[in-house]
Amino acid sequence: MTLDISNYTLIVGLAFLVAGFVKGVTGMGLPPIAIGLMAVAVSPVQAAALIVVPSMVSNVWQMLIGPGFFKAVRRFAALLVMVCVGAAFGVGVLTGSTPAYATLALGLVLFVYAVLGLFKFNMHVTAHKERWASPLVGGLTGFLAGATGVSSVPSAPYMNSLGMDKDELLQALGLVFTVGTFALAVGLYVKGRFELAAAWESTLCLVPTMAGVLTGQKCRALLSAETFKTVFFLGLLLLGGYMIARVLWL
Repeated sequence: MTLDISNYTLIVGLAFLVAGFVKGVTGMGLPPIAIGLMAVAVSPVQAAALIVVPSMVSNVWQMLIGPGFFKAVRRFAALLVMVCVGAAFGVGVLTGSTPAYATLALGLVLFVYAVLGLFKFNMHVTAHKERWASPLVGGLTGFLAGATGVSSVPSAPYMNSLGMDKDELLQALGLVFTVGTFALAVGLYVKGRFELAAAWESTLCLVPTMAGVLTGQKCRALLSAETFKTVFFLGLLLLGGYMIARVLWL
């Protein structure tokens, strides 16, 4: 699909505005919803490049809040290393010669993420299982982050299964998402897809993102967070389903 500059700017701006609003209300959802909305009309690799700076800024802030940063780094060191390894392989899918594969991968990730959220999927991972599960989850998270730009699957459900309190969980997720975004950015740079022009465009996307976040934070008290999350996940389910169908049948 060929877009003129005005339509391109409108689609990208609205995608980050909506994603920022969702982030402001629920505290989650910036990369999947921004990339998902943009990827309907923009190539997945371009959408992933645009998400780098807004995602990095929000995740670094989330990662550094609280006193448990170094504890989280030590605990999840193996997972973080494998995120980088997985992303190195996954980015080849995103930047490969067949964009349909990246679109299909993104659709599947959004669909699975939505199903897990709608059904409030939860499990409990013991400390013994964590030692071998963390590297596996890290590798898969990194691969999907490299292939789609979304690093919340399976890391978010996995982290939620470890029994951390809310502050520890948010900080650990911020750490994983930051490393995933950084690994994605490095992979895109190596492939020649995140040069100065792309970095500048990604930086400009902070404007609608922060406008959405601030608006969402103001509206948070007026909305039921649980109801909003349900609508959010239903939207991702439909979006992911549409992207899968577009590749396989449309």
